[in-house]
Parts: sequence; C-alpha cells; structure tokens
Amino acid sequence: MTKLMLRSKEVRSVFQLLGDHENDISYSVAWGLSQCSSFLKVFLEEVLNWQGEVADVEIRMQQYDQGKGYTDIEIEMAPHFHLIIEAKRGWNLPDYTQLYKYATRASFLQSACQTKRLLVLSECSKEYAVSRLPDDVNGFPVEVISWRDVYQYATESHNHSNHAEKRLLQELNYYLGSLMTMQKQDSNLVYVVSLANGSPLGWDLSWKEIVNTKLRYFHPVGGNGWPKEPPNYIAFRYEGKLQSIHHIDNYEIVTNMSKIFPEAKDEEWGPSFVYHLGPAFSPTKEVKTGSIYPSGRVWCILDTLFTSDTISEARDLTKARLNI
Repeated sequence: MTKLMLRSKEVRSVFQLLGDHENDISYSVAWGLSQCSSFLKVFLEEVLNWQGEVADVEIRMQQYDQGKGYTDIEIEMAPHFHLIIEAKRGWNLPDYTQLYKYATRASFLQSACQTKRLLVLSECSKEYAVSRLPDDVNGFPVEVISWRDVYQYATESHNHSNHAEKRLLQELNYYLGSLMTMQKQDSNLVYVVSLANGSPLGWDLSWKEIVNTKLRYFHPVGGNGWPKEPPNYIAFRYEGKLQSIHHIDNYEIVTNMSKIFPEAKDEEWGPSFVYHLGPAFSPTKEVKTGSIYPSGRVWCILDTLFTSDTISEARDLTKARLNI
C-alpha cells in the first residue's frame, strides 16, 4: 500500500489529518459515534446502562450558550437522556467553574430528558479523577471515563459492525492509541537512572530493595525531565557503575504508592508510572558511569551499553546514531 507522509510522520488514519488537540480528538470521537451505531450502543450502555435503540440520538459539537462557553460534545435523545461531555487530553481535568457553566446552561436546564449528566473524558484513571472532581454540580451527576475506555468500547463494537464501520473503528482506535500513554514495544532505547541510597521519605523500604527485591520502579509522569511515555527498557546505576538492565514487562499509573507498596506512606501524589520489571541482565564486563551528573538520567541504545566502557560513552554513541 502506498505510504502517506505528513512531514516526517506516516499517516495511517484519516483522523490524524485533523490533528491532536483536544477539539480534534473530540471531533473524531463524535464522528465515530455518529457513523457507527454499534459503537454508540456500547458507549451508551457503558455510560448510562441504556439498552434501547439509538436511531433518534442527536450528537452535537461545539454548542454555544451566551456566557457559558462551548461544549465539546452533547449527546441527547429526548425525553430519555442528555449528556454534556468535556474532553481533556492527558491527565488534565476541568475545574468546578467550567463544569458549573455547563450545568447552568439554559438548554441543559430546560431539557425535558429524564437523565442529565456531565461526563468528563480524559486519560486519568477513574480513581484519580473521582478524587478530584465533585460528585455532582448544580444537582447533576458528574461521571468520568478514560480515553482507554473509549478505545475499549470501539474494540468491543467492532464485531457487531459492517465493513465500512469496522474500517472506521480501526482508524479511530489507531488514532486514539497514538495519543494515549502507551509503551513503545519496538524501541531498543534504555532509560538509565541513578538509584539513590536510603529510602523514600517515610518508607520502610529502600530504593535498592524496590528494584532488586520488588522488581519495581516508579517516577512522575512527565515533568522535570521524566518520560511522558514508559520506555521499553530501564537500567540502574549506583556505586559508580551500571548495575542492571530490565525490560519493563508492564506498568500502571497510580497516585497512592501504598496501594502498590505496603511499606509506603498512605498519601496522594501526582500521577506516577510504576514499572513492573523483568529479570535483571547486564554486560559481562564492568561499565563505569563516566561523565554523568550524580543524579543524571540518560538514554542509551541497548547494544551500546554492551560495547562501551562507560555509560556516558554509550550515551554519546546513541546521540551520534540518532543525530541528536
């Protein structure tokens, strides 16, 4: 099949041509819901436990109300239900003021629908979002779903769709998948981090025990130089040399480490990746740290760690290969 390139990136879904901003994503989902009845049925069944037909459902985008702004998506079927959906990219959530504007829109208040809800769509886990959003605004329930949920709804509806709808759902899921936080399974880049002595503050577990005994590691999701997407491999250095390399077999995003580590304090953090590490492996020779700041974190192509005498040499070889 002929490749289509947009700048240096291959276009494999028509939705990629829209872009990757919040409005672009909500337009894509709204189009998918409007064009694939099985997708809409699964969506409404999961969100509302709606078991009825969907032929009379109306989906609206960017509806304006004086002083109340624009809504991302509204889904209504009178006199049954009226949903206002606020879509966010990443781990962002709307504030109370924004939800209150939606909950006091004249069209929403005057709607004769029996069920009226505000729906927040983001990448956040439900647990994280629920803890930061009100249960209701102006008497209307606030529900949360994730982009992963939408991805799953599209997957579930695939077998109940016709050929054209299946193609649309495949393209939509490719598009959503490229925007969500996902591990790059085909990458041979290793994220090399410095493992500190001691323990996280208030923990009855050391950093080295977290890695070597628990086969876990965690860090913030993005910010301060940390990755926004989980790597495929991670390596640890301490005592002046490379100690181990691990494949990241799985990961989760959490905000309370005590739910993963019984030794941790029961407290809320910002969103953090928790990696489930595969067995340790390493070069047969000693690979010293080299010229890297004590707490510095670097990227190395996997094989460079086996052919270099220092991690800094592997880092430099990696930069040369990748032209960065």
